[in-house]
Amino acid sequence: MELTMHLFFNLSLLIVLLFFSMLWTDRLNNMGSIKIVATLYFVLSFLICFAFSYPIHEGFLFDLKNIPLMISGLYMGLGPLLGILTICIRGFYGFDSGFWVTAILYGVISLSLWKFSPLFLKQSSNYRILFSVVLTFLFSLAQTILELIHLPYHLYDLYFAFLFIQPLAVGMIAYFIEEIYKSIQLRHQLLHTKRLEAVEQMGAAISHEIRNPLTAAIGFVQLLQMENISKENRVQYLSIIKKELKSAERVIQDYLTFSQPEIRLSETLFVHEELQQAIQLLQPTANRNSVQIVTIFLNDIIIKGDRQKFHQCLVNIMKNAIEAMPSGGVLTVELESNPTNVSILFSDTGAGMTSEQLEHLGEPYYSTKGTRGTGLGMMVVYSIVRAMNGTIHVESEVGVGTTFKFTFISLPTTLDKKEIIEETEKSFVMI
Repeated sequence: MELTMHLFFNLSLLIVLLFFSMLWTDRLNNMGSIKIVATLYFVLSFLICFAFSYPIHEGFLFDLKNIPLMISGLYMGLGPLLGILTICIRGFYGFDSGFWVTAILYGVISLSLWKFSPLFLKQSSNYRILFSVVLTFLFSLAQTILELIHLPYHLYDLYFAFLFIQPLAVGMIAYFIEEIYKSIQLRHQLLHTKRLEAVEQMGAAISHEIRNPLTAAIGFVQLLQMENISKENRVQYLSIIKKELKSAERVIQDYLTFSQPEIRLSETLFVHEELQQAIQLLQPTANRNSVQIVTIFLNDIIIKGDRQKFHQCLVNIMKNAIEAMPSGGVLTVELESNPTNVSILFSDTGAGMTSEQLEHLGEPYYSTKGTRGTGLGMMVVYSIVRAMNGTIHVESEVGVGTTFKFTFISLPTTLDKKEIIEETEKSFVMI
């Protein structure tokens, strides 16, 4: 009875370790990382089993090392690794008859598991569990027969442990592994489905956004081909064509920025100057929408980033804020700073967003404009801010307005502007 209790305690440790391994792997999405965690689990389980070895006779030790050996050998092809570990560790106890029995027995079974593992993994889940249990039982039976031959007395606890505890434990662990594998597969399938759906929807939306300005441009080109068209109308039509083509170009640029978010963090950016340029560009749009832009700036706020991408990010977020106030309103752009961080706040007095809308901001093909938007502009904003090691915090209240807060790591302002520009130019030369 003492031996049985000893082994059940050992088994409980293996199950606890498996539980923590499952929690760890549940947070991982990379299959390579999951395999590393699984390998660590089996090696640690193996060492724990050796640490709880139970001496039953001179030269003979009993433990539950068959459990990690069988599972890791069949599911991961680690049979030779654990087989060599078994023989090496057993050698520390002496090169007696027990050592040679262990070397032959575990050498054969570990190589057999390694060779059979690829075929085993092709079978169904239920078959794998059943086969693991049966194989462990047969191996335990072979060990029991060897023990009967060499031991001068009989230990019924030993026979019970050999024939029932190990196969039962292997069945439990194999079942847990199969459930983990099913969960991972389901997660990957769901992610793949979502990606395909997002690509399809985004493709349709982008196609729609590009087709509209191109159709308009083609229409005005046809008008330009008409005879007796006045010079005034020609200039007007050319202006409209240019505007529509720029609109199509902006959609394409947003898509390219989102699909290739790599950003050089080698440029030194004066945040207030970048904001002033973006505001100046959007001022005509704000005037058309009766939106007043109020600025609260601090001087000498500096960050590292990509000027072109950062400018695109600012234009997108302020353009969205202006479009959220079709009947007019106020857009407040404010800078806050502390010794380590700088925050840019964009506050509008538009319709605001619900908590559900806030949760989906930045997701593929999600737009608060309904069918009139693709959500691509906001995706670009999130992509650029994250690539610049920044964070985004959004607060909104329906009927009151929305505030976006971008936070970046700021640079010290001990150098004057001329020195900083010279350093930036040097970094470009080095690149």
